[in-house]
Amino acid sequence: MRKQVASQRLKAVRPLIVEVTPLEKKKAMLVLEDGTIVHGQGFGAKKEVFGEIVFNTSMVGYVEALTDPSYRGQILMMTYPLIGNYGYSPKWHESDRIQAEGFVVREACKLPSHPFSVKTINEFLEEQDVPGIEGVDTRALTLKIRIHGTMKSALLVYEEGERPDPQELLRKARAQPHITEVDLVPLVTTRQVTRLEGGGDLELVLIDCGAKRSIVRSLLKRKVNVTLVPFDIPGSQILELDPDGVLISNGPGDPARVKQTIETIKQLMGKLPIFGICLGHQLLALAAGAKTFKLKFGHRGINQPVKDLETGRVFISSQNHGFAVDEKSLDGTGLVVTQLNPNDWTVEGLKHREFPIMSVQYHPEASPGPNDTKFFFDELVEILREYG
Repeated sequence: MRKQVASQRLKAVRPLIVEVTPLEKKKAMLVLEDGTIVHGQGFGAKKEVFGEIVFNTSMVGYVEALTDPSYRGQILMMTYPLIGNYGYSPKWHESDRIQAEGFVVREACKLPSHPFSVKTINEFLEEQDVPGIEGVDTRALTLKIRIHGTMKSALLVYEEGERPDPQELLRKARAQPHITEVDLVPLVTTRQVTRLEGGGDLELVLIDCGAKRSIVRSLLKRKVNVTLVPFDIPGSQILELDPDGVLISNGPGDPARVKQTIETIKQLMGKLPIFGICLGHQLLALAAGAKTFKLKFGHRGINQPVKDLETGRVFISSQNHGFAVDEKSLDGTGLVVTQLNPNDWTVEGLKHREFPIMSVQYHPEASPGPNDTKFFFDELVEILREYG
């Protein structure tokens, strides 16, 4: 009797027929400096772009990743096989535009589903004039990068029927400057001083090396008033603002090239509480006399473990960086390691022995599911109150 009723119910259900509008007839080609040539389906803008190819292991957050200024100068590849399944909303931006040079995925979803979604990932990239390639074996490319390291690359999206020369694209990819030879922070910084009211009595200057919006939101949520300033502002100008402290943001590229910010930090050490996130963490270390180095393939994802050396606690963090602080170079700088990454034991946190200085390599403002690392902002507020 139950089987009969179930059968009748199934027959009563009308089939749902959905027509998915196919992408335009675009082709795409991705080349790596080692000679790898990959053909696929193009989406987004029809154009040619260049950059360092990197991979991100996140299952979600593709809009946040694409709009993260730390990806400027890079072609971003997602390892999760289906990207765009919950569409796109401007609510998820970390800046005012896509910052990655190009986008590489296994499959770009044509029919997203989310109450906030207003367009597909293809439409988003097309609107922002950024090319993408799908139909790529992202697992094989990720393994290649893990073995050989990140590489210079080029991505071309073109009309079906055109016949671009792969060897010419490869020549251009190899001829582009290395990521360590390019000044990227000037491309993503603000060019004006902007004050944002948090509703409290604490004043923080945020040096914008490519700051994510969620960093600002995390501070305003804690009623900290934020003054956003350019990366190359001198220390004397910051002191004229009379803040309770300074935070150096995340950003793209090689920290050793951001000499103006390093000099500003030197001018402020011992005068104000100073904090750093990601690139800001590296710049603090360089200002104190330490060194940084380029990682083979970086940490980019939402599941990076971090061990706190004071408590023994291990928590999950969101990360996006290709450089790290050299722990061996910290002697004589006054900085001590507070946190390490158990995967490769790279430095994840620093503090100063004498001055109120604290920094982290990961992104405490990111909320990919775990909220393990948001305590960074609570500690920042405590230090501002203590020394303000």
